[in-house]
Parts: sequence; structure tokens; C-alpha cells
Amino acid sequence: MERKEFLKRGFGSLLGIAAIAPLVGGCSKTEIDPTTTTGTGTSTSTGSTNGSSSSNCTVTNSETEGPFPTKSPASYVRKDITDGQTGIGFTMNITIKNANSSCAALAGALVDVWHCDKAGNYSEYGGTGMQSTNYTSVHFLRGRQTTDANGLAAFTSIFPGWYSGRAPHVHVHIYNSSGKSLLVTQIAFPYDITNTVYTTGQSYGYTKGAQDTLNEKDNVFGDGYTNELATVSGSLSGGYTLTHTIVVSA
Repeated sequence: MERKEFLKRGFGSLLGIAAIAPLVGGCSKTEIDPTTTTGTGTSTSTGSTNGSSSSNCTVTNSETEGPFPTKSPASYVRKDITDGQTGIGFTMNITIKNANSSCAALAGALVDVWHCDKAGNYSEYGGTGMQSTNYTSVHFLRGRQTTDANGLAAFTSIFPGWYSGRAPHVHVHIYNSSGKSLLVTQIAFPYDITNTVYTTGQSYGYTKGAQDTLNEKDNVFGDGYTNELATVSGSLSGGYTLTHTIVVSA
């Protein structure tokens, strides 16, 4: 089955994950207009403020983890998930907060992340109609960290690419300290940042051009991504930093 056909049919029906069911915490139809400032080649787009206070504290939307979830996440406890991949430098600062404690930081949570390479391919999969390039024997751009006292888990990576039918995204699976699953979600990117990377980052290996799917037209984000849109700042030469808060019920 082609990856695009998989997306068209919906993740949930194939993986048993209710991607098309009502999302945890609900989905707002109101999207965020990123605020962009530009100077000396550096730009910033501001995303969701969810989790910033006890009065702005909604459990982040639940999403599918497929079709390329990490097979053995506990095996990849590492901050630097680059694993030999080249591209534009990318730091992810992900903060986990607990809706059941007035959005207090959740320390000791396990945070798994994974995303595609600059060409739109995932490690641990391939050689099929879903992904022709065979990367079944490698594990790049996957990793796990434990949140600190401030609820922060940080990762070093490369800026993700895109593939047909999906807007650029990062997958996140959060567990409590005992290993109980708390939330599977995805992080969306502001379009102005991704457009800059994909249309001017050829010298860094981003050669596919502009993404073919925007957040609002995406199979996953199309029903609302207000709480999933990250703040991203940086430049091609200096790299980008993603900052995002995910709210769970723990």
C-alpha cells in the first residue's frame, strides 16, 4: 500500500488507534496565526500558548503514532538523535505539564520522539510501497529522554523534511515514570519557517521544494492543531530551535 493511500484511508482504521475519534481535550477549529519577526537572517514564529498557566491548560490533542512508530523506544535513550544524518541543525525543547495539577511541570516523564529525515524517510522501515527506501536496519532520528524538574526533555536533531500527504511534523509519545502511556501526539510546524527551509535550504540537502500539504489540509492536523503548533526560531546557518509544551493527564 502506498503511503499516500494509507493517509487517505486514515491511520486509526489500520492501526487500531482512534485518529478519527474525538481527540483528547477536544479540537478547536480556531488556528493560530504565527507571529513572525525577522532580523539578521533569524526568524521566529510563535505557536501554542497552551500549558502556560492553570487557566490555559487543556490536554493536548491525541494523534496516531503510525505508520512508523519506534519499535523499541527504551533502546534509544539519548539526547542527540541525529545518528549520522545531515541537514539543518535542530534543537527540540519539549516541556511536559500535568493538567491534573494545574499545569505544573511533570518531572520524571518518559518522552519518545521520532521524525523523518530531510528526504521524508523514516528509519526502521522501508522496502515496501509505504516507503521504498529501505532503512530497516538503522534507527536515526529516534530517541528517548526523561523530563527534568521543570518538565523539560531536550533533543538534538536535524530539521525534518516532508513527504506527500502530510504537513511537516514530529511524533511524541509520553509515558509516566512507571512506563504507563499518557499521550501520543504530534507537533506541527509554522508554515513560514518550513517554507524557508524547503525553498532555500538546497545547500543543506533539502531539495524537494515546498511541502505539498499545509497543516489545515493535513489528514491529522486538519481537524484542529491549535494546541500542537510549536514555536520555532532560528536560521538556516545557525540552525532552528523548537519550543513546545505538551499537556497530559497524569
